[in-house]
Amino acid sequence: MATKARERLLETAEELFYAEGIRAVGVERILAESGVGRASFYRHFASKDDLVVAVLQRRDEAWRAWLAERVDALGGEPLDVFNALAERFTRADFRGCAFINTMAETADTESGAYRVAAEHKERVTTYVAGLLAQNGHAAPDELARRFVLLMDGAIVTALRERTPAAANEACTLAAAMLTSDRP
Repeated sequence: MATKARERLLETAEELFYAEGIRAVGVERILAESGVGRASFYRHFASKDDLVVAVLQRRDEAWRAWLAERVDALGGEPLDVFNALAERFTRADFRGCAFINTMAETADTESGAYRVAAEHKERVTTYVAGLLAQNGHAAPDELARRFVLLMDGAIVTALRERTPAAANEACTLAAAMLTSDRP
């Protein structure tokens, strides 16, 4: 039962934090919506901050697995990261990037939540660098940083505009970078 309570807390907190923001959602709301008691909450998490970190770690793994799966399904090319994002942008529950949102909400760059969010971006960059290297592109680490810059910009723009067009524009820019990368 304890594992189920922890899972319910994580699922509820992830949904609420993504939909409404970390600061906007208190522990009382998470407890009420998850059906988990206060004592059980504190058996699993010392504080809301610890819950936030656990939610972000879980979301990091799930999001990167989703990205790798979608990129593979779309053809496994580096530009497919933008095609995957375009699909994501059309979802009714799209609220941007949970990790960008966390960094924007968290002023303390030393906090656990901020560090997990920053580590997520590094892992995504490493994944993109691997795609670029597998596809024979020179300087994959440098290109990956640029790709992630375009990905992040597309995510924020898609949140503002509510269309997948930003992913397509970012893909066009990334394609131009890849073309200039070839001898």
